[in-house]
Amino acid sequence: MPVAASAIYFLNLRGDVLINRLYRDDVGGNMVDAFRVHIMQTKELGTCPVRQIGGCSFFYMRISNVYIVIVVSSNANVACAFKFVVEAVALFKSYFGGAFDEDAIRNNFVLIYELLDEIMDFGYPQNLSPEILKLYITQEGVRSPFSSKPTDKPVPNATLQVTGAVGWRREGLVYKKNEVFLDIVESVNLLMSSKGSVLRCDVTGKILMKCFLSGMPDLKLGLNDKIGLEKESQLKSRPTKSGKTIELDDVTFHQCVNLTRFNSEKTVSFVPPDGEFELMKYRITEGVNLPFRVLPTIKELGRTRMEVNVKVKSVFGAKMFALGVVIKIPVPKQTAKTSFQVTSGRAKYNASIDCLVWKIRKFPGQTEPTMSAEVELISTMAEKKSWTRPPIQMEFQVPMFTASGLRVRFLKVWEKSGYNTVEWVRYITKAGSYEIRC
Repeated sequence: MPVAASAIYFLNLRGDVLINRLYRDDVGGNMVDAFRVHIMQTKELGTCPVRQIGGCSFFYMRISNVYIVIVVSSNANVACAFKFVVEAVALFKSYFGGAFDEDAIRNNFVLIYELLDEIMDFGYPQNLSPEILKLYITQEGVRSPFSSKPTDKPVPNATLQVTGAVGWRREGLVYKKNEVFLDIVESVNLLMSSKGSVLRCDVTGKILMKCFLSGMPDLKLGLNDKIGLEKESQLKSRPTKSGKTIELDDVTFHQCVNLTRFNSEKTVSFVPPDGEFELMKYRITEGVNLPFRVLPTIKELGRTRMEVNVKVKSVFGAKMFALGVVIKIPVPKQTAKTSFQVTSGRAKYNASIDCLVWKIRKFPGQTEPTMSAEVELISTMAEKKSWTRPPIQMEFQVPMFTASGLRVRFLKVWEKSGYNTVEWVRYITKAGSYEIRC
């Protein structure tokens, strides 16, 4: 169930009430005294943000030098309550020029009470979007002298913004050049055994968009996901074209995406917000294309010497390249001296992390650079303990490559004025947790 807050209090660090609002009559007006006596004075504020006293629950959070306390008398959704607090603070900051503290509250009593009446009704959260609330609560807060003056201009048609389905975008936007930038950013997570078998592998990705479009455009995005292609072939009554398809797991969308249309047609259609936003997130566990294969060989020669040989093969196309490749090979703490031979890049010993660090600024595809190192260890009289080898770690960034195989088939932009649009698409694959046991 939603929050159903009975009351909300704003307290300073001494426990003085700065502002409070009672939304329901199921709690007494002296509930804040119970919070002071049983929580603040007992110095248990840092133990748990949810406490039960008598028949009421207290959800509290400290922001700067202010405690925000929500009192409920029923079984309420705690996550929703804290989400409300975070969104409310962001709203107040937008009115106060980025500041939210005791002074900002004391300087804006009237405005805060007006906002509290709008963002919660009978204990249930309402609209907390600053862009929408500023359309009809036009009073300006007393700003901090260090805050910058906002450049947001008032926009027309407040009724449509408040009641319509596109509250994330205002009307009347005009651009000389209409452009859409689309970035597919993926992180590869890999754990490989010393024998070369994959123990864990998945890809987490997100689609980032930056829109500079006039009017109220309607966008439609087509991907090479298996379910979407099958649904499209059914609707068009023709077989699916050949090509690689992928299965997306754990997909989450921005609020602008039409979920009804996605459930029925498996089509990502939306009216985008203005500027930069995250359209969707996803995860893929099957059919991952690993950009690199690491082949390590580590030999311990007695108690004072080691030989380390590492070969790294880039699996992506020969016309592509990776940037900022870093391979970290762990060595024992008693390492005294190292010598290297590399066919590409530079290598050195980093004593602060006990690793041989091999860096390659630009790594072409379909190549196999190698690194050989001789490691001299300090001999100790203590009984030698077996060295537990940590995994080799790798960092990289590969432009225009996706480990999942995700591709944008089309990006259609429709707007009633019929202007032309320029679309830009970019793919980036990074290393998340890329580890190889040795």
